[in-house]
Amino acid sequence: MRRFVFPRFAGVIAASMLAAVSASAQAPAAAAAPAAPPAPDVGQAAPNFTGRLADASGIKAKPVSLSDYKGKVVVLAFYPLDRSGGCTAELTKFRDEYASLFGDGVVVLGVSVDSLASHASWASDMKFPFALVSDPDLSIAAQYGSAIPGRKYASRTVFVVGKDGTVHYRELKFGALNEDAYKKLAEEVTKAKG
Repeated sequence: MRRFVFPRFAGVIAASMLAAVSASAQAPAAAAAPAAPPAPDVGQAAPNFTGRLADASGIKAKPVSLSDYKGKVVVLAFYPLDRSGGCTAELTKFRDEYASLFGDGVVVLGVSVDSLASHASWASDMKFPFALVSDPDLSIAAQYGSAIPGRKYASRTVFVVGKDGTVHYRELKFGALNEDAYKKLAEEVTKAKG
């Protein structure tokens, strides 16, 4: 079946199509998603935060702040989720090679969106020798450039905070299955310990 457009309407149709194309070309572009806040750079003060944590012995009643650890080297390891594949590989490696990766006098804090109950259960099951900080609203992760807008969990990043409270090392795409990532982390922790 053939369609026939009356000649007097052809011009009207063409004009309205041209107007629609012209209007869409002049319309402002859709707003881009907000950029992730920048991560603190090496040499900058590590953003202070206060949070609740749990370890293998259970949920701690008192919140802790990063500033509580001034004078110690602190490793902040942001990770997506308790018990997920990459996170289990990463934190198990931290546990199994704690002495060679970190050694004495280093505070290791894993940080994720998971609840304190989840952290306590996982830390107990896995016998982690370090604490896990609950960051349900990603407010801590955001201060470290580890929260990506639109994502409900933190990116896998690692920061080494020196005794003076400044960032000594950062890895914004930590490779949980990359042996070189752990070697570099161990080197940087040793440097920060001085």
